[in-house]
Amino acid sequence: MPDLEIIPLPALKDNYIWLLKKKASQHVAIVDPSEAAPVLDFITSENLIPIAIMITHHHWDHVGGIDAITEQFNIPVYTPKTETVVGSTHPIGEGDRILLQELGIELDILDVPGHTSGAVAYYTDKLVFSGDTLFTAGCGRMFEGTPPQMHNSLSKFKTLADETLLYCGHEYTLSNLKFAAAVEPDNKRVQERLKNVEIARKLDQPTVPATLAEEKATNPFLRCEETTVINAASHYAGKSLSTAAEVFAAIRQWKDSF
Repeated sequence: MPDLEIIPLPALKDNYIWLLKKKASQHVAIVDPSEAAPVLDFITSENLIPIAIMITHHHWDHVGGIDAITEQFNIPVYTPKTETVVGSTHPIGEGDRILLQELGIELDILDVPGHTSGAVAYYTDKLVFSGDTLFTAGCGRMFEGTPPQMHNSLSKFKTLADETLLYCGHEYTLSNLKFAAAVEPDNKRVQERLKNVEIARKLDQPTVPATLAEEKATNPFLRCEETTVINAASHYAGKSLSTAAEVFAAIRQWKDSF
């Protein structure tokens, strides 16, 4: 969508708050406001008009700014329907669609439980906001879900078009790629991406978004059916792993202690 601008607002230690803005308009939608100050400061400085808040999951570092923003702006707050989020006005889930009329876009919802029990992702026309379920080169920890559940959620992202841009909740790409290089040391795409990301981070540049094509080639958590990842996971687990969910569980455990 050439007339849609996605603006990253760094927050807390390594969070991203995302703003969706139509280039010819002052209207913006807000994704996962971990804190209010960066949002309100930017809105004020740019004379912007908020139209909606979209929440991917209930964790404090994705919802902390809701109250202060909605105190100033009476706007809808979309949240996962199976999670409790203070300030929610519109519970949503897979199959639902959000119309942001001022931006001229519609967003579809995916249920992607695993990191939390009711996490959702928002996607539209080659863009997806994944929260903490799918990260650039990695995935979230399973605080409330199971390995099969999380693997199934990640598989949903693989059904989206290769050119889809992934916008996730944290700047974790560098550490994730170091792990990806441990899982697949001979993956040239991982090595190349790791070098580029190291340069970007030294310059304090964001490494998000990334295309899903790049994720499918370098993110081990999307590659659980690949022989190289199966072999690495089996070696780590000390036994032969027969299903993709078992492979996922092994490399997620590996990453937790990496």
